Amino acid sequence: MTSTLTRAGTGTAHPRRRTKSVRWRGPLIAWLFLAPALLLFLYFKFIPMGLGLWKSFHEVKYLSDTWVGWENYETIISDDEFAAAIWHSVVLALGTTVGSIVLGLGFALLIEGPARYLWFVRTAAFLPVVTTMAAVAEVWRIMFHPADNGMLNVIIGWVGIDTQPWLASEDSSLGSIMLMSIWRGTPYDMMIFLAGLVGVDRTLYEAAAVDGASTWHRLRHITLPALRPVFWILFTLAAIRGLRVFVEVYVLTNGGPNGSSEVLMTLIYKLGFQKNELGVASAGGIVLFVATLTLTVVVQMMRRRQTK
Repeated sequence: MTSTLTRAGTGTAHPRRRTKSVRWRGPLIAWLFLAPALLLFLYFKFIPMGLGLWKSFHEVKYLSDTWVGWENYETIISDDEFAAAIWHSVVLALGTTVGSIVLGLGFALLIEGPARYLWFVRTAAFLPVVTTMAAVAEVWRIMFHPADNGMLNVIIGWVGIDTQPWLASEDSSLGSIMLMSIWRGTPYDMMIFLAGLVGVDRTLYEAAAVDGASTWHRLRHITLPALRPVFWILFTLAAIRGLRVFVEVYVLTNGGPNGSSEVLMTLIYKLGFQKNELGVASAGGIVLFVATLTLTVVVQMMRRRQTK
């Protein structure tokens, strides 16, 4: 009798132990799979971020670092070059964001549908996104050749537009970089919009068509409200992408002519690796990180306020 009760008690205890082991086994396996990536992130991202924050409060020298407190940040705030670079970054981010979102939505509406041939069009349109940025910028630098036989000047000459200096002029250098950034960012936004259009209820279009609504009214009152979450996501990603632009400016103009296209990332690079002012460069990197984080938080707060 005793052995039977013991076996019964033992039998009821085993499922609990088995449940606990199964409960811990899943997260443990997941963390084991994530461990290599987390180690890479820790070594190549989080530790350098911590060192950058530490160096931003120091005057970095070859053999020793001297604590200077907020002096590097005061230099950034009072320096005209930093003010101009921040302004150029904001203008480039706004122009690229608006241009790529508008064109991306337009192309998404044009090629949205179940037709078989559209897969080729979508793939071809997405190629600029997967192409190496340095190669793309080098091709556009050749196309921006300011002479009469430059590729873009020849194209605009067909419609009667005069030859443009493009990257060679202080007035048009930033706009030329913006044009290339819009060209590269539009396909990415287009694919996100295509994914958002799949979730729009088709019965709403049918009901609107029966009521006699025009294409513009269907777009305004059905499509755009349904794509509101997509707009917030794309605005955040495109704005961050615009603020952190580097390769395009570095390859096309390197901040020239006369600093007319200098952005925060290129200025930080020059201070850190050309002028060896690593403390001021680190402070600039922290400012850029705070600006990006602030932008993300503000956009998310605005999105939540409108969804309530």
